[in-house]
Amino acid sequence: RRFLASKEQFHAYLRAGGQPGGHVGGGGEEEEVEVKEKKEEVGSCQSEPPAKRVRLEDLGQDGESQEDAGAEKEPAERKRARGQNKNRPCMKPNHYEQSRLCPSVSQGCAEKCYFGPRCRFLHDIGKYMAAKPADLGRSCVLFETFGKCIYGVTCRFAQAHLGDGYQNIINADLAKQWEGKSLVRNNLSKDLQHQLRKRKFSFKKADEYLCALAKTHGDGGKGGKATGRSKEEQEVSNCTTPQEGLGDSPECPVLPEQEEYPKTDALQSPGLTGGEEASSIKTVGPVTDEDIIKLRSCEKKKLEIQGKLYLAPLTTCGNLPFRRICKRFGADVTCGEMAVCTNLLQGQSSEWALLKRHHTEDIFGVQLEGAFPDTMTKCAELLNQTIEVDFVDINVGCPIDLVYKKGGGCALMTRSNKFEQIVRGMNSVLDVPLTVKIRTGVQEKINVAHKIIPKIREWGASMVTLHGRSREQRYTRGADWDYIAECAKIASPMPLFGNGDILSYEDANRAMQMGVSGIMIARQVPVGALIKPWLFTEIKEQRHWDISSSERFDILKDFTNYGLEHWGSDTQGVEKTRKFLLEWLSFLCRYIPVGLLEHLPQKINERPPYYMGRDYLETLMASQNVDDWIKISELLLGPVPTSFTFLPKHKANSYR
Repeated sequence: RRFLASKEQFHAYLRAGGQPGGHVGGGGEEEEVEVKEKKEEVGSCQSEPPAKRVRLEDLGQDGESQEDAGAEKEPAERKRARGQNKNRPCMKPNHYEQSRLCPSVSQGCAEKCYFGPRCRFLHDIGKYMAAKPADLGRSCVLFETFGKCIYGVTCRFAQAHLGDGYQNIINADLAKQWEGKSLVRNNLSKDLQHQLRKRKFSFKKADEYLCALAKTHGDGGKGGKATGRSKEEQEVSNCTTPQEGLGDSPECPVLPEQEEYPKTDALQSPGLTGGEEASSIKTVGPVTDEDIIKLRSCEKKKLEIQGKLYLAPLTTCGNLPFRRICKRFGADVTCGEMAVCTNLLQGQSSEWALLKRHHTEDIFGVQLEGAFPDTMTKCAELLNQTIEVDFVDINVGCPIDLVYKKGGGCALMTRSNKFEQIVRGMNSVLDVPLTVKIRTGVQEKINVAHKIIPKIREWGASMVTLHGRSREQRYTRGADWDYIAECAKIASPMPLFGNGDILSYEDANRAMQMGVSGIMIARQVPVGALIKPWLFTEIKEQRHWDISSSERFDILKDFTNYGLEHWGSDTQGVEKTRKFLLEWLSFLCRYIPVGLLEHLPQKINERPPYYMGRDYLETLMASQNVDDWIKISELLLGPVPTSFTFLPKHKANSYR
């Protein structure tokens, strides 16, 4: 009972800044906690603390103890908020736009301003420095890591690398070590963006597949919607006219019977590199086997990840800095956030940013979302030619209405014709393995995954990941691991990864005994990679880690450093790092320290009462109040801008 507290006591302690007067039980009890902390060994397996919290059967329905329930002033009928916070306010800071330094000046080439006489940015460094907010710290992570900060005077830690006359200091020896090394790959070049926006990129393989598909299904396919038919009819008309950049139009090959694999005939092109396919320049030299022999599906690169820990693609929070944190804790396979194929084909920079890969990610894939074979196949060929990935994943598990109502995500499980065309088409244009992530079904009590998985294997996918919940369940209730085990037997010899409710190394061991090839670790309310990124270490070392608040704070420090490297150390980069830090804190606050638990491990959907941590920082990290998250961000990134607001993605994540 020593750690239990009422809502008022909890927030009074935080308002008091951790002073003894605000702690439950007074100062003597706090001293006892401090003595206990000194005896704890960092990272060791802890037994239950002597003073246990109230048993679950002694708690009220709202999670409060019976003693505190009477003192609670809030009405008992208040329900927990559900759903998403739609139309969230834009958090882009505008206060620095009016006095922003021109990029040409910050990069040391003021005489060549990119905007010419129309430039609305400042060119006077002295005037800019007079209006610039105070620096946030004495050390710049970019300067200390790479020997040079490319943001110069605009850096919010500029005092670490500015000399006389606001000259940017460079550590030549350290900078030379990183010279020529590519730390982040899969960037969108201006030339490629121009080709996509002007529709000049060549989709030779995709056009051949879609041309044959339209020839066989001239009516747009069974069950096709108006939008799908119009796009496929456009492909039919494109088959009769010369393709731009492809020379003379080839005859449209006839697609074999629907049961056969489309790429086994005319849809399979020789195994050339992406650059050779897009180029019309004739090559010279002897003809080799690679020039004339087609690459069969069995000769494609294999995806050897059986038994490895797979970090799921997490929308918003699964960014590159977060994946670096998980890689450090033992994640073997990482995947970028879900990217919408139509946005990639339009050359949107924000969507291409989701494909970026850090050099430490040795096994990396990207996940695509789309509803029609034309856009998905073209996008697969585009990525096959322009970026470096080890596999491409199709999102057939997204439950949100915005995706589902357009025919993507879980809706593809009910549109088998389109689903088949997408898988076959993408597999025909990719040189890397194609994987699929699905759910048990759309409706809660009607499982259909066991019927779809054999078809996916026949269509040519290399692996399937099954989330043990339906679309209607979303992320609530328990995952059906018995059904996942049944599907794993049906999928054999194709690997099947299981996903859902992996809360500890014990759950991971039970999951592997179900016969799956591996496990995917995702958001997992209330515990998982977002709430507990060190879960990968626990699984590999087969132990419960009672991680201290200072160690957790060091993880947040590393995240902010990675964020400043990735998004920049100027004002815009700092605020973007803060935004994603706050998004992550909306999940991190649900973690309950192992040393405070009465029984191990923590169970899913087990909502604890208000509790006091073993120190002020641990209590602050347990708060679900937005203002407390902002306070944590200020400890790392300095004060927030004027009139700063943050609203989490999900209503259940916080309150004010």
